[in-house]
Amino acid sequence: MKAEQLHGRWAVQFTAPPAGLPGQATMQLKRHAEFSESLAGTVSRELSHASGTTATGHAAQAALAGDLDEGMLLLDESSDGVSITGTWNGEMKTGSCGKVYQGRWKDTSPGAAPDAPDVPFTLTKLP
Repeated sequence: MKAEQLHGRWAVQFTAPPAGLPGQATMQLKRHAEFSESLAGTVSRELSHASGTTATGHAAQAALAGDLDEGMLLLDESSDGVSITGTWNGEMKTGSCGKVYQGRWKDTSPGAAPDAPDVPFTLTKLP
């Protein structure tokens, strides 16, 4: 797989997201403006659909930047454009032909508990 094969829209499904964040999101990936072999994009969440209070440190739309490194999808998320508020680590699901990635998202925002567990996610390529 090459990073360019991940360009496009993705549906995100989280398993047991932290309070204040919804179980679903949409991700848009494209070529990074400065590093042609890297990825950039956004993750959009409907925070009004989340259970519990609003998650501190997370915006409805956050910037993404990262790489596809030896089959591993590695993305950093930033809700304020400065600090990293989440990390994404995933792998292509076997047999999905690059249309499904599964992994773990880590809340690194100022509002995250120090012992916050990683949250399993599934990315599914949208047409």
